Amino acid sequence: MSNIHDIRNGLKALSDAIDALQSNPVPKPEILDRELSGNKINGGVITNFQSAGILDEARETVLTVTSQGIAVKNINVENINNPVTVKGALTVEGEITANRLHVEEISADVRNERSTPLEFRAENNSLGGKGLIWTGVDYTKQFVYKHAPDRLWSSEDIDVDREKCFRIDALPVLNLTSLGDSVTQSNLQSVGTLESLNVDGSVTIDNFVYYDANSQRLGVGTDEPNGMVSIKSYDHEFTIDETENKQFKVGTYTTTGLKIVTDDTDRITINASGDIELKNKVTVRGKLGVNVNNFSDDVDITTSGPIRIQGKKFEAGTNPPDSGSYIQGDIIWNTNPIPTGYVGWICVRSGNPGEWKPFGQIQN
Repeated sequence: MSNIHDIRNGLKALSDAIDALQSNPVPKPEILDRELSGNKINGGVITNFQSAGILDEARETVLTVTSQGIAVKNINVENINNPVTVKGALTVEGEITANRLHVEEISADVRNERSTPLEFRAENNSLGGKGLIWTGVDYTKQFVYKHAPDRLWSSEDIDVDREKCFRIDALPVLNLTSLGDSVTQSNLQSVGTLESLNVDGSVTIDNFVYYDANSQRLGVGTDEPNGMVSIKSYDHEFTIDETENKQFKVGTYTTTGLKIVTDDTDRITINASGDIELKNKVTVRGKLGVNVNNFSDDVDITTSGPIRIQGKKFEAGTNPPDSGSYIQGDIIWNTNPIPTGYVGWICVRSGNPGEWKPFGQIQN
């Protein structure tokens, strides 16, 4: 009986001990340094976490790790050592400093400041099409590099300030009002009013006026002038030229006549054979010689042959003519007058040579 009594007392003591353990709080487990290892954490929140490479001071969730990647609101980082690919839009509110930037397209409305030149690299050993392009309004505006020949090409006008100029090799070649002094050759097709024009060398005007600098001749209507100045129309040519005895000659080079006009009316006509016709009044202010090289100043008219006045012929001789056609009233003046001789002979009947009578007997 005593054994049963002991068992009963032992069970009661165990029951009291269990009740006492149940009413006492569970003590917090103590984890010593470097004691936690293995897969000991599943779920829950770790606060004030710190390790040799991680310090967690966040008061709210800022980083989420999923199977698709990491989601984070803000990143404060000093260096990214590996290549980074951004799939999506990237907004930078600060500055970007890069040694080299490769882009396929830039859309910007900002001020660009550079300390080095803007460089365009060749592709397939060609720079063609490299340059500046503006789009979005009607057609594409371009300032690009082109080949054959190599040049910079612009689809638009290039406008400089009125006080500036275009230069080649530092020399001004074109400004608002003038060409540079270095511009010596041109193929101008049309110009306005020219002032103080100096031309050095041959000149052609409208394929009609020609100046040959080698021969120093000017041709109008011909590029092969036959005088210092030549005006040609079809088969007629008028020339002004010098002679071998340092004189000038004016007239036609071709076998054509020459007319001198005033008021578009013929005044002097010279035909192709040299005959001269004077029209209207003719005044000779001086002495007149006909077919003579030298004549004295004591007479107004000197002639080496006969003259005709109002249809009557006057000539000089020692006798009446024995041949030739004469008309009544023609006179032969005696070139060897002597006393009792006659002043001359007059034709009293027309013929060949006609009938002649002496007149004006000279006294003895």
